Amino acid sequence: MSKILIRGAKVLGGEPQDVLIDGATIAAVGRDLPADGAEIVEAGGKVLLPGLVDLHTHLREPGREDSETVLTGTRAAASGGYTAVFAMANTFPVADTAGVVEQVWRLGKEHGYCDVRPIGAVTVGLEGHKLAELGAMHESAAGVTVFSDDGKCVHDAVIMRRALEYVKAFDGVVAQHAQEPRLTEGAEMNEGVVSAELGLGGWPAVAEESIIARDVLLAEHVGSRVHICHLSTAGSVEIVRWAKSRGIRVTAEVTPHHLLLTDELVRTYDPVYKVNPPLRTERDVTALREALADGTIDIVATDHAPHPHEDKDCEWAAAAMGMVGLETALSVVQETMVDTGLLDWAGVADRMSFQPARIGRAEGHGRPVSAGEPANLTLVDTAYRGSVDPAGFASRSRNTPYEGRELPGRVTHTWLRGKATLVDGKLT
Repeated sequence: MSKILIRGAKVLGGEPQDVLIDGATIAAVGRDLPADGAEIVEAGGKVLLPGLVDLHTHLREPGREDSETVLTGTRAAASGGYTAVFAMANTFPVADTAGVVEQVWRLGKEHGYCDVRPIGAVTVGLEGHKLAELGAMHESAAGVTVFSDDGKCVHDAVIMRRALEYVKAFDGVVAQHAQEPRLTEGAEMNEGVVSAELGLGGWPAVAEESIIARDVLLAEHVGSRVHICHLSTAGSVEIVRWAKSRGIRVTAEVTPHHLLLTDELVRTYDPVYKVNPPLRTERDVTALREALADGTIDIVATDHAPHPHEDKDCEWAAAAMGMVGLETALSVVQETMVDTGLLDWAGVADRMSFQPARIGRAEGHGRPVSAGEPANLTLVDTAYRGSVDPAGFASRSRNTPYEGRELPGRVTHTWLRGKATLVDGKLT
């Protein structure tokens, strides 16, 4: 690969510096670095971050290629500044064997827009009755370290305990979709004033909070790692905060949409706002932002959930749950956390790169922007502000809640081990 000199970038939002990429590695970081024949990228005023890492992405392949493929999903990831994503297991067939996770891993290797780390199912078929091949998936070429039945809760406490015990042997982590199924039967949105006024089945906060409380206690008992997917309520924040104060090995994520949107939007009956867990109240949004700022919530994860047009363009009750998020995540975080003063850009790098890479053991990602490190980088024009147009998405699906909404920031360049995957906002 040729050399690339990124000139005048604000590394993690700090003072302008030059960054020299030589092949797959950062060769130097400093002021007034010589070009020495390198390709020059003028980055004055832009922020340079380590490549983003998403611990919660649905790539849909195999089985639902009408929604997304590994190729289109990783192109969307590169467009959003990501250099690594963790692909959830709820595919068809389910990623509950070494063979399926290796298939997803190899597809990621072939397409090359970002690294793909498969997440293995906790239970066979996501059915919650029998542990999947956790050890075989870990020992496979994919080297699975994160296991989740996301989309469904591991509701059986005995199965959850056994999973935590099993992954402890190789320092893996169980990522729990916290939803007590009996408390959410017939639920269509957050339980509260809006659900009562609209006459829609309510999804109570306690359905999430009760599972989190149980699982942090199980993790403490076993001495293992548990990760809470898409935490969405103020009560959940307090449980995680309490658990961390006891030294329990718990981490948690929040999605961009739960940092910005509230259940008031459901009044439109637009299924684009139908998501699991549901959009909550303004009080919850405030608590989530504060918890992300103080580190109670460790990371931002997109829960990128693509669906074909026909699965969302229908009546509310029949619509699929989920939103795409890879291409808008950083903009939403800038809007809700940076522009509000709750996080600086170094904090964004921590929550969207360093910490997710650490939790998922994504080797080579979430590294400092310094000499000798892998050149996994993203360059952001933070002064940009524009309207979201899903017609321009790289994702195969368009189910974004932000269509027509003005958001700040635009990723202009992404590099994966020194190779440009996005240049001037266009995929290579």
